[in-house]
Amino acid sequence: MKLEPETEYEPRILAFLCNWCSYAGADLAGVGRNQYPTNVRVIRLMCSGRVDPVFVLDALIKGVDGVLILGCHLGDCHYSDGNYEAKIKYEMLKEILKFVNMDHRIDLNWVSAAEGLYFANIITKFTEKIQLLGPNPIVKKTETRELGDKLQAIKQVVSSSRVRKLIGREREITSIGNVYDRKKDIAEFKALLTDILHSEFIRNLIQVKIHNQPSSAKEIAQKLNYDPKMIFEHFLVLQQRRLIELEEIKGLSPIYKEIPSGKITQ
Repeated sequence: MKLEPETEYEPRILAFLCNWCSYAGADLAGVGRNQYPTNVRVIRLMCSGRVDPVFVLDALIKGVDGVLILGCHLGDCHYSDGNYEAKIKYEMLKEILKFVNMDHRIDLNWVSAAEGLYFANIITKFTEKIQLLGPNPIVKKTETRELGDKLQAIKQVVSSSRVRKLIGREREITSIGNVYDRKKDIAEFKALLTDILHSEFIRNLIQVKIHNQPSSAKEIAQKLNYDPKMIFEHFLVLQQRRLIELEEIKGLSPIYKEIPSGKITQ
């Protein structure tokens, strides 16, 4: 019996390229016949700052193995500071994806219109990195439900007005200063942001679980392997935000359900 040779894993990679520099660099790589893997599917945007974190989450949820964002070099943005905004959003996304061990599947880099060979090298190295990581774990049947819930929770976090407002003001808070010329230390701001992202991630994950099935804080704590007291505190925050409400009492445990019109972004 002749066995068919195993097909080599070929990662699926999505790349967001800014129109003015990185896309032109990709074009130059083609004109210069610079060789690089063909695993990448390109979406061209006017600016890397227009890459919404939700776009990246949607790609990962749908099974894309890696997402690459390429823009102009810092200081060379066609729209003045769009790539600084891209960097801030990328760092936030990288931090929150650590909660599900998928932060290595995204990357950000800068390519000018004259760097065709450099563009080819970036694509090659990122493809090799994703090949070593293997397929997106969400495609595995054993991981799909749990990881899908977590990624959906992350998507709700990065969609929320609370987080978007904070990220949108990061440069003002840490670099430019407020009307009193006061700035916050960048390390202190990042530590605060990490705490906020983690808290919002847990709250949104609770919401996702309750959306699937009304539950008590104890049941959710067991599912997520967290301290029941901490989970109950998050329940109270969600209740104050009018996102969940008490459905019934079973024994000594209050059972909560999602409020149909409730959205974590409110």
